[in-house]
Amino acid sequence: MKDTTFHPIKHFRTITKHRHKVISHCFRAGIGWQGLFHDLSKYSPTEFSEGARHYLGTRSPNERARELYGYSLAWMHHKGRNKHHYEYWRDVDPKIKQYVPIEMPLRYVTEMFCDRVAACKIYRGKDYTDSAALEYFLRGNAKNIMHPNTAVLLQSWLEMLAQKGEDETFSYIKKLNRSNKS
Repeated sequence: MKDTTFHPIKHFRTITKHRHKVISHCFRAGIGWQGLFHDLSKYSPTEFSEGARHYLGTRSPNERARELYGYSLAWMHHKGRNKHHYEYWRDVDPKIKQYVPIEMPLRYVTEMFCDRVAACKIYRGKDYTDSAALEYFLRGNAKNIMHPNTAVLLQSWLEMLAQKGEDETFSYIKKLNRSNKS
């Protein structure tokens, strides 16, 4: 299966639009400074070239790369450099000599939440609802792979978003981040 698409401008616009949405969400969640550095690695040659080559517009180009090759070099690069991905938080347990999930710090769970909500908004467009990120989370396997405490926290915020909306959810998360800084 050969993939011949190459859309660097469309890819640039999509990742930039997503990044700006995440930054906005991070400010609402009380981690604005951190949000300014969100996903800068997507502009690196390793990630950008694969994204432009497999640009779809409706889902991550990494998914297309996986379909074609069985892996995504861009994703492997990305998850190892961005602490808001639960895949970053894995290490070898010295007792059992196997990789295990590590509980994520609050500020990175916050950024992960902002990232997921923004991605749903960008990819779903006018079909976005406040329950979209929760539905995506429940359909996937992430909750079974990330640290249980991280999964419970993320799911509780996604449920709050689905039930109470953005204003109440971001306000709640912002208060948590403020109280966590002391």
